[in-house]
Amino acid sequence: NLESVSLSLTLSLSLCLSLSLYFSLSLSLSPSKYKDQEKSVRLEEVDGAKLVKTVAENMEEIFRRKAEATRRLVEAAEEAHLQHEENPDLQYEYFNAVLINEVDEDGNSVELGGEFILEPNDHFNNLSVNLSLSVVQVPTNMYNKDPDIVNGVYWSEALNKVFVDNFERDPSLIWQYFGSAKGFFRQYPGVKWHPDEHGVISFDCRNRKWYIQAATSPKDVVILVDVSGSMKGLRLTIARQTVSSILDTLGDDDFFNIIAYNQEIHYVEPCLNGTLVQADRTNKDHFREHLDKLFAKGIGLLGEALAEAFTILNEFNQAGRGSVCSRAIMLVTDGATKMYDDVFAKYNWPERKVRIFPYLIGRESAFADNLKWMACTNKGYFSQISTLADVQENVMRYLHVMSRPKVIDHEHDTVWTEAYVDSAVSPHYAKSCLPLNDTHPVSVLLTSCDSCYQEGQKRRKAHYSSVDLSEVEWEDTDDFLRTAMVNRKTGTFSMEVKRTVDKGKRVLSMHNDYYFTDIKGTPFSVGVALSRGHGKYFFKGNVSLEAGEFISPLISLTLLTYCNTDEHHEHRYLTQIQAIRLYLTGRKPHLKCDRELIQQVLFDAVVTAPLEAYWTGLALNKSENPDKGVEIAFLGTRTGLSRTNLFVAPEQDLLTAEDNEGVFNADHFPLWYKRAAEQVPGTFVYSIPFSSGRTQEHIFEDAFSVGIQMKLDFFQRKFWTATERAQRRTMMVPCDTEYPAFVSERTIKETTGSIECEGCMRTFVIQQIPSSNLFMVVVENKCDCSSFYRLCVPITFNPLAHNESLKCERLKFQKDRKRPDSCHPFHPEVHILP
Repeated sequence: NLESVSLSLTLSLSLCLSLSLYFSLSLSLSPSKYKDQEKSVRLEEVDGAKLVKTVAENMEEIFRRKAEATRRLVEAAEEAHLQHEENPDLQYEYFNAVLINEVDEDGNSVELGGEFILEPNDHFNNLSVNLSLSVVQVPTNMYNKDPDIVNGVYWSEALNKVFVDNFERDPSLIWQYFGSAKGFFRQYPGVKWHPDEHGVISFDCRNRKWYIQAATSPKDVVILVDVSGSMKGLRLTIARQTVSSILDTLGDDDFFNIIAYNQEIHYVEPCLNGTLVQADRTNKDHFREHLDKLFAKGIGLLGEALAEAFTILNEFNQAGRGSVCSRAIMLVTDGATKMYDDVFAKYNWPERKVRIFPYLIGRESAFADNLKWMACTNKGYFSQISTLADVQENVMRYLHVMSRPKVIDHEHDTVWTEAYVDSAVSPHYAKSCLPLNDTHPVSVLLTSCDSCYQEGQKRRKAHYSSVDLSEVEWEDTDDFLRTAMVNRKTGTFSMEVKRTVDKGKRVLSMHNDYYFTDIKGTPFSVGVALSRGHGKYFFKGNVSLEAGEFISPLISLTLLTYCNTDEHHEHRYLTQIQAIRLYLTGRKPHLKCDRELIQQVLFDAVVTAPLEAYWTGLALNKSENPDKGVEIAFLGTRTGLSRTNLFVAPEQDLLTAEDNEGVFNADHFPLWYKRAAEQVPGTFVYSIPFSSGRTQEHIFEDAFSVGIQMKLDFFQRKFWTATERAQRRTMMVPCDTEYPAFVSERTIKETTGSIECEGCMRTFVIQQIPSSNLFMVVVENKCDCSSFYRLCVPITFNPLAHNESLKCERLKFQKDRKRPDSCHPFHPEVHILP
């Protein structure tokens, strides 16, 4: 029966753990001292405030070293540019990132290619790199041997020495970048770039957040799009692409809106009438979707559109909303019949603090003079875009103008961008670099990004992203935690939270304690969340470092960093287990390791060591597993240690793609560990993957989880039915769409009810199965009611309802955020363009 099975498993587990504890203590102690030493094994509470302070101090040092490396690059770039004399006839061969190691039909190296030595390097995600040289990437819409490109590449060769020196001083560095306003991008270490599946490389460094944020100050932008009848056809297509490219140049510090105009004014997103929104990726993608809905008709009345744009920008600035810095109007049109000087005189003169950037769409230039005049008298820039191929380069030119005040002020602003989407802690440090005889800044960047490439491909990811804290801890409805961290406060906070796991199919309930503080010298705050229970406590025992012999090949240690193998080049070939062994033997005195963490993982290794013999005994004793239903036994601890034992022939393919997601790795604890950890200690968690013929059973005891995987038919023979459908239905509301969620209510031990089925009523009883997450369902068998079995169909999470007004309010609402420390919106010495 169910209770007897659970009881036998519990007793077996308890016996195993008792033997493990005794075994670990008897290694170095005589029997007479056992009782005294046993008391040293204790349960300690994690000091969250101390922990977050330590983390902040460590991150402060990491960021300081990155900032120093970038400063050295800035100084070298400015000096090299100052010493260089522009030569329009300069001929110079350089290593082009796309062309290196390419040959022609005769086997000769192609121009700007040449032999470029590349070697796989674990520090760079096993990519083949050159640690002595950098490579140069040029956007596909630009000519590789353009005089501006060649001159810039020539003088920036001086950065190679600094790249190498930076890497030697701080081996934890990953990529170092230099981006020029001319468009070329220098990257260290050198690596070959490969086109995407369409044969192109769309990367342009001037579109990257780090470049834009370092080169320009934050800005409020209103984009006006002409949708009069003359814009039909290709012109409207080019206009849409122009707007999309402008959006590419906006970052998280910028705010914007898009207004289409003909004889009337049409906000592209109607609910955002008269406001600006943050230019984060979500909002920009939302507006892009609406661009396809634009169609051309009627006549264009630009005056009213300009007045509306000026009104929005001025009101936002006066109210202290938006960027509170630079302001601009982007005008995308095929012409203007007059200059609208009356509008500019009313809203923008004499200060001219709102810049005008007209983009003339089409080959005709009948109205070009009017648009040029608008740009010149409002400190902007005029561009004409005739084809889709012209869009990107022409859009970029406005950035040069917006950056002039920073150049004239001779400011070297330091900018930290947000983390890459695929890295837990990998912000980018960018600094504007001011050529002393030019008006265009360039930018340099360092990054600790663990993986800046598409999975399985050696090419750069097209987008970076960040997630607002309110979308992670959405139960914090008052934004207490978010506001405190934005304002760089130090403190604590607690709340009940729900976490979706298993791709949204399951929900975990927990109580978290949050500890947060600022990282000095940066705009960042750091927070630590500890789940009450397993997250706040850990076992600690007097296990000597000699116990390292228990770090056997059967153990996996892949979750945490126990030793810093990046500190010195000679250590980079080491796995974590190898590094621990060398650290314990003292053979690598310069190897930096976390002694306390190693002691904890050694404790786990010693305590769990007898499991290997125990599992081996079970495998050999066929009577314990007559049906061979159990396939795998496994154990995982919070210190990152895991053990696995196969009970079947190793040639069988047991681990599917879904199973592999449940293995401890460098990014996360596996799902089975999370679920067991949040379960009441000492109880069992049964997991039936929705697409698998296997089930897993886990139990969590304070600091570790153990479990087995068995065939589903074996499990079904032991149990009549099992389902994780809950007795209480709740609704979670992410943003503006409702989704159903079924959450187990453990306080309800039994419930009854009835269901209608083909004209008859059938009663049912649902009871909790003790010491597990299972429920037993008993249904009255009176008539054939096949629809009942729909209860056992896997849960699907399809949206139930969409609240358009809620979505609109979310778009309008602007949360507190930290603005950059400096602003360079305007300078009286900025000359009006001829």
